[in-house]
Amino acid sequence: MNINLVKFNTDIGRTKPENLVHAENACPFCDVEHLTNIIETDDDIIFLKNKYHVIEAADQFVLIEGRECESDMPDYSKEKMRRVIKMGVRQWENLLASGKYEEVLFFKNYGVMSGGTIRHPHMQLVGFPKLKSELLFDEAELRGIVIAQREGVEFNISNCPRVGFGELNLVMEAGGNLDALADFLQIAVHYVKNFFNKKTTSYNIFFYHRDEKIFAKVMSRYATSPYFVGYNIHFLPNNTERIADEIRKYYFGEI
Repeated sequence: MNINLVKFNTDIGRTKPENLVHAENACPFCDVEHLTNIIETDDDIIFLKNKYHVIEAADQFVLIEGRECESDMPDYSKEKMRRVIKMGVRQWENLLASGKYEEVLFFKNYGVMSGGTIRHPHMQLVGFPKLKSELLFDEAELRGIVIAQREGVEFNISNCPRVGFGELNLVMEAGGNLDALADFLQIAVHYVKNFFNKKTTSYNIFFYHRDEKIFAKVMSRYATSPYFVGYNIHFLPNNTERIADEIRKYYFGEI
């Protein structure tokens, strides 16, 4: 079977801290004094090795986005958002260039339905010495109805979604402006959290690379369709054009 099959250590998984469901639990990312294996900092943005190696035969890293536990990307200043994305992309590219990995995954979990366990805003990077890159994504999943374009970066909504229901994408061509990518990403997350599907409370961001291009997908999360889980059927909702028009109106002054 032509898939990426990766071993997950459930024994370590059971020891991971969690405060999304049990909000009374302490947040390990707030306890900065006791963080270990820190690789780089930029003020309160911290990149470090993940203590909980649940993915076997892979190296795991965490990018803590800042000191504010209850904040998220829509709350950041434009300057802070750009610094977070620049740090993440730089570390991602450093890991890819190290020669140690066939592939490095870069993603964010937010909310109970995202697959995450910690509320504190953060992203993850996972380096795999062996992984079939060609199976990770299809570029068609990152293309769609164009909402806006700026400085080599396209902001669109999928018309061939990976799963379905309002997937927002960014495509940065070679030489594109990373600040523009960060600005569009902040808008995408704000829309998902405030206007999409009665204020979505969980989402993921997935980053991809191919041929010197960088892609990012913002995906609202909720109970995944059984059509997709059981049969790999992707849904194309009938409100895709309407979502594109709403984003143009709310964020770009276009009607």
